[in-house]
Amino acid sequence: MTMDDPRVQKNIRELSRVLAKTEDRDLLESFLSCLLTPAEIADIAARWALVKALREGRPQREIAKTLSISLCKITRGSRELKKPDSAFQRILAVLDNLDPEGGSENSPPGPLNPNRNNRQNKTGQGGPNIGDP
Repeated sequence: MTMDDPRVQKNIRELSRVLAKTEDRDLLESFLSCLLTPAEIADIAARWALVKALREGRPQREIAKTLSISLCKITRGSRELKKPDSAFQRILAVLDNLDPEGGSENSPPGPLNPNRNNRQNKTGQGGPNIGDP
């Protein structure tokens, strides 16, 4: 599919609705690890770190060096962050209102963490059991 394919918007809208209704963090992390390649996961994580670093006011060149992201991506992120009613700002507001006890980068390993204990699940395959603590 390409961006001009109407199925792209339909599937993104549907996926957004499903993710917005899902409150199980481990399920979401497991879903993302199944849906995305390790490179895609790393790219999304770097872009999220980029948005947070821009909001903190860190210099773009420092962000580029630290996260190994091109200045073009950083400039794009900066432009998006400055837009009125920016989706970045609204999502960052959600982040600001999260319960710190609900988990953070210092929380125990989740399904996306390569150090997680990936014992066999109920299907007999490796990976987390849905619903396991």
